[in-house]
Amino acid sequence: MALIQYLTAVEFDNGALRTLPAALAELRVRRPLVVTDRGLVKAGLVDQVTKLLPKTHALYADTPANPTEDAVHEAVQTWRQHSCDGVIAFGGGSSIDLAKGVALLATHPGPLESYALILGGAQRITVAVAPLIAIPTTAGTGSEVGRGALLTLRDHRKLGFISPHMIPRRAICDPELTLGLPVLLTAATGMDALTHCIETYLSPKVNPPADAIALDGARRAWQWIGQAVVNGSNLEARWHMMMASLQGAMAFQKGLGAVHSLSHPLGGASKVSLHHGTLNAVFLPAVLRFNEPCCGDKFANLRAAFELPAGASIADAIASLSARIGLPANLQQMGVDRALLPLLIDAALADHSTATNPRPLAPADVLDLFEQAFAGSTQ
Repeated sequence: MALIQYLTAVEFDNGALRTLPAALAELRVRRPLVVTDRGLVKAGLVDQVTKLLPKTHALYADTPANPTEDAVHEAVQTWRQHSCDGVIAFGGGSSIDLAKGVALLATHPGPLESYALILGGAQRITVAVAPLIAIPTTAGTGSEVGRGALLTLRDHRKLGFISPHMIPRRAICDPELTLGLPVLLTAATGMDALTHCIETYLSPKVNPPADAIALDGARRAWQWIGQAVVNGSNLEARWHMMMASLQGAMAFQKGLGAVHSLSHPLGGASKVSLHHGTLNAVFLPAVLRFNEPCCGDKFANLRAAFELPAGASIADAIASLSARIGLPANLQQMGVDRALLPLLIDAALADHSTATNPRPLAPADVLDLFEQAFAGSTQ
């Protein structure tokens, strides 16, 4: 038996940001807290949001590249100081995930750890989660319609906090907000969207509507990512990449896989700041090779979506795409310490994405995938 349910209200089009006041009114939010980052403040994009807000609003703009437990507590303190009654997430996946953590801890007692999925926390997250409006400025994570947040705890564990109550009440997707996105960030977030679509399509859970969304999103990302990278002002490419990002997150209600199992602990443990989408791009070829024997006709369907010849290696095609758009070929190029990798095996196996990988993972498999990604092996 398959339980199928979707999701939240989405305003999607060029200029959709102008619907923010109506969304606030519908949700009866009068004192919103905007969660964003310093880069967007400096770029002047946050001003586009604040001019649409009531005077009684607050701002937290110190979102780190990988959102942390400390940042959640700092933002919650700002929420309480200003007696806020709703949250607006404005930014990439980091800002949106951090805002989800704020909406949770502003309305639920701590500690944050107690709400982590792998620690049984999903049942502790209630409908009391504060109203959240998500406005993405990248086209990658799809967190604006996702039911979870990835947050790094003080002990460096990067855990998933997942519940239907964590889905933003509104998503406002305006491709125009991505026009100024730098080339490498366009590439990395685009590969994040493509990975979401591919991994959720390959997940063994039964959800044909999600499969259809994921396959269309994968086709869309494959077709448009190169154009978005080469010409960031191509609004049509930006529109399609934001839609692919949305589709990936709509579809990953059926689960992800080993790419994310490997990315999550490394992103939290490394002393080097590692972009999640870039990590996904590096891990994806090795994981595809590992999973292909257990995926039935799904690889043939992906080849058709990507217009690849029968029998072509999707893993090699992904690696080639990453190279063309300027992403690193392996973990070594990203500055990862190889000695760290064996220490992450248990965390990868315990990650919530492992359960929906199409092929079961043993400790030796995880280490081998880490090693392949470190060297960029095509074996």
